Amino acid sequence: MASDISWLTSLPDAQAQAKKEHKLVFIDFTGSDWCSWCKKLHEETFSKPEFGEYAKKNLVMVELDFPHNITQAPELKAANKALAEKYELKGYPTLVVMKPDGKVVWKQEGYMAGGPTAWIAKLDEAKAK
Repeated sequence: MASDISWLTSLPDAQAQAKKEHKLVFIDFTGSDWCSWCKKLHEETFSKPEFGEYAKKNLVMVELDFPHNITQAPELKAANKALAEKYELKGYPTLVVMKPDGKVVWKQEGYMAGGPTAWIAKLDEAKAK
């Protein structure tokens, strides 16, 4: 990805890092190899340098992937499925932003247009909660 965002795949690790760094946890429930809206979101927002800069300063990024053609470890699959149930996943992409303690401050179901500018504005609102 062009913006050099480092994506974790473990929510507990992300929460621990967010607590230590005083950041929000940003979870991307995605279907990386089949979901066209997910791909569009990554292309138009997450891969942009301005989003990358914002993410580095404010977020710990977590990608929970539900691919059709990419092999995942059974433990990862099980963990992702459990989180999908916990956060009542209804479709892809779904993005959940939370404080390190797990309190959800913003949930976006589906694609949101507007690129980095729109996302950063929403994230700043969530951060203020």
